[in-house]
Amino acid sequence: MAEEVLILSPGKITSHLTSSLLAVAFLTSFGSSMLYGYNLAVVNSPAGYIKDFYNRTVVSRNGTGLNEEALTLMYSLTVSVFAIGGLIGSLMVGTLVTKFGRKGTVVNSSVLVFLAGSLMGFSRICASPEMLIIGRFITGIHSGISLSVVPMYLGEIAPKNLRGFLGLMPSIFICAGVFLAQILGLHELLGMEEHWPLFLSLVVVPTFIQLMLLPWFPESPRYLLIEKHNVHATITALKWYRAKCNIQAEIEEMQEEQRSLSSVETVSVWQLILDHTVRWQVLSVVVINIGMQLSGIDAVRSTSWLTYRADYTTHVPFMKYVSVGCVVGIIAGFCIGPAGVPFLITAELFKQSHRPAAYTVGGSLNWMSNFTIGFIFPFLQMSAGSYCYLVFCAICVSVAIYVYFVIPETKNKTFVEISQMFATKEAVEESQALTHPDQLKLKKMNGYGSLEFDSSSSCP
Repeated sequence: MAEEVLILSPGKITSHLTSSLLAVAFLTSFGSSMLYGYNLAVVNSPAGYIKDFYNRTVVSRNGTGLNEEALTLMYSLTVSVFAIGGLIGSLMVGTLVTKFGRKGTVVNSSVLVFLAGSLMGFSRICASPEMLIIGRFITGIHSGISLSVVPMYLGEIAPKNLRGFLGLMPSIFICAGVFLAQILGLHELLGMEEHWPLFLSLVVVPTFIQLMLLPWFPESPRYLLIEKHNVHATITALKWYRAKCNIQAEIEEMQEEQRSLSSVETVSVWQLILDHTVRWQVLSVVVINIGMQLSGIDAVRSTSWLTYRADYTTHVPFMKYVSVGCVVGIIAGFCIGPAGVPFLITAELFKQSHRPAAYTVGGSLNWMSNFTIGFIFPFLQMSAGSYCYLVFCAICVSVAIYVYFVIPETKNKTFVEISQMFATKEAVEESQALTHPDQLKLKKMNGYGSLEFDSSSSCP
């Protein structure tokens, strides 16, 4: 096998993509991330059949059926309970990745998929709408966990020059999951009434493949060294992911981060929020996670085939093709652009001690924003019509301006270097508020940075 790493200069290396890295990225994205996209779209095609199932079940139990409002409420609960489960799952991430590790959390959480798939698959046979709703809730929990853990795992096993590429894999598979659900939902495939339980329970197939293969791959080297202090396992994992390379530079980089965190334990969410040394990182995670959902992408994916104005197509027939083209362009642009950024950049902006709490914060905000958009969009559309998308446009522009001016370029930067860039920004802002900035110097504390007075400087 050819050498996998090019030595550019002492202490700096550029790694090539290895088969092990690619396999892990594929398995985790295929068996976990793709299910999020699949579950977003899977209930759209069989909506009528699910409502009929609910109504028949209630008739068999009570002798009378449900009115249209009650059926709509039950179906809405079936759809929205997925987001509620996702919120709960995102709140569990910090505890799970600390206890089980990154890969361990991905593997152990797969039991949720098999449980949910069984409940949804047998719900019609058991005449139990409750099984279907609970199954959707459990799939939400799994998606809430995997949306944060998979990018965290890939970000930690990837060399710095490949973090961006591997970090986009989950978002690509999320979009593939949406597309797969739309294709399988066609009437010629699984879109018929007798097939909808199978359609919903197919999530177990990719997870089963993942469960058979992923345990053979090592845990995150950063987790093994910094949190478990297992140098031998770290070296073994790096050799697995880097093949025949000289891993000394990466070990030294992780040891530098370990030394900077020697007196810092894994912080809680509350400690993260109160830590002023990472306030810009926290604010950035808040902005990009809320901005991702408030961009309106889920509203566009779910309804815009439906919402182009009939009067436009009546007077200008070709406008329907323009409308469809714009929708496809928006979705495609989102998938190849900002779709994977929130979860990827969360891994890059924080060091090991703060990363689990940061993913908890970002994931929770992402799911709450998702639920909010799903709830208020129909009302926004009724009040503003087609102009409702201008609200999303304004939000996208605002987030873009924030990202451009606040978040530094992280390409080919180590986690320590990224943290130091934010520490420098914090130091500059604090120094501007002091009377004698020439008396200050930047002191690195716990790897982030703070200001102290330089006693050697003269004071006028």
